[in-house]
Amino acid sequence: MAQINDHYLKLKAGYLFPEIGRRVREFSSNHPDAPIIKMGIGDVTEPLAPAIVQAMHAAVDEMGVRETFRGYGPENGYEFLREAIVKHDFVDRGINIAADEIFVSDGSKCDSGNLLDIFGSNNKIAVLDPVYPVYVDTNVMAGNTGPADDDGRYEGIVYLPVTEENNFEPELPNEHVDLIYLCYPNNPTGTVASHELLQKWVDYARQHEAIIFYDAAYEAFITEDGVPHSIYEIEGAREVAIELRSFSKTAGFTGTRCGFIVIPKELSGKTADGKSQPIQPLWHRRHSTKFNGVSYIVQRGAEAAYSEAGREQIRELVNFYLENASIVKNGLERLGIKTFGGINAPYVWLRTPDGKSSWEFFDDLLEQSHIVGTPGSGFGAAGEGYFRLSAFNSRENIETAMERLTSKVPS
Repeated sequence: MAQINDHYLKLKAGYLFPEIGRRVREFSSNHPDAPIIKMGIGDVTEPLAPAIVQAMHAAVDEMGVRETFRGYGPENGYEFLREAIVKHDFVDRGINIAADEIFVSDGSKCDSGNLLDIFGSNNKIAVLDPVYPVYVDTNVMAGNTGPADDDGRYEGIVYLPVTEENNFEPELPNEHVDLIYLCYPNNPTGTVASHELLQKWVDYARQHEAIIFYDAAYEAFITEDGVPHSIYEIEGAREVAIELRSFSKTAGFTGTRCGFIVIPKELSGKTADGKSQPIQPLWHRRHSTKFNGVSYIVQRGAEAAYSEAGREQIRELVNFYLENASIVKNGLERLGIKTFGGINAPYVWLRTPDGKSSWEFFDDLLEQSHIVGTPGSGFGAAGEGYFRLSAFNSRENIETAMERLTSKVPS
């Protein structure tokens, strides 16, 4: 009989969002007429920008003509897209990134797990708590952890609490770690990191020869001046950081699938015998062996996101979701509920009222107001007592949800 990967059996009850889906389906089955508003999973709701749609239509037409038909594309992504990424996301911000340091992919969620293919199993992992579950679960699947305790924390992972008590600024590990996951603007808390905080992390990584996986999927939502959009704005980051970016939330590509990863040439790790090994060639080999690339049509659409019209239309989309977040945040605060985030991110992080646990508040919110959110404990033990609401929704749904909450706060 074929042997399975036993590490999968260490995973807790279920990935957070499928568990939410299960509870919602059960509620809907028992209350088929309940008008549910989903503010849990961070999936976009508004159509793709017209400039992107037009570019993808044109690319489809090209694929229907022999002279312009495309087969397999370049392993790292088409040059037209990588050059657009470099110019608008980095060079225009004064950041030194080259096109051959960009690897186009089908999204940063995939990349954050796939990166583990090129790193050994003896690395010490550090994550923020609460944390995007994919960072932890993919390490469990890869065999980088021991079993979980009663709070859901896995042996072998260093958890760094980010809560109201420490102003959502994680302390540096008081021990050596090798791989560090940072996400800013943060999912789930919606908070951001200052230059000073990120400089501390880069300095720590340089001192400990660690590598930072920096997830910047929500950087387009940053509204405040002086907040870093990229880890590479920080001195020394090219030596110690990999950055993950996505078109999913910025340009509405959750169902279209495109993202990219940045691996600077200076970044190195160690072999088993202690020799220095550049990371970029390893990722190139993994990328070209296990992935056939994002379709030409989608990459043309992603390129159009950087056109003058595309950038203007996307900014309107981002502002739309941020206005939704403001409506949610202001509505909750009028009810006396303490909130965080919602200014530089499309998520509002709130304290559950009346001492409710996060899953108790989830059930009450669904039962009493027919609203779906995300329990904070699903993001980690330090998320207990918190709750996440997503601003990815129609304006009508957002306003209706706030009206329901105003009429009756779950208790």
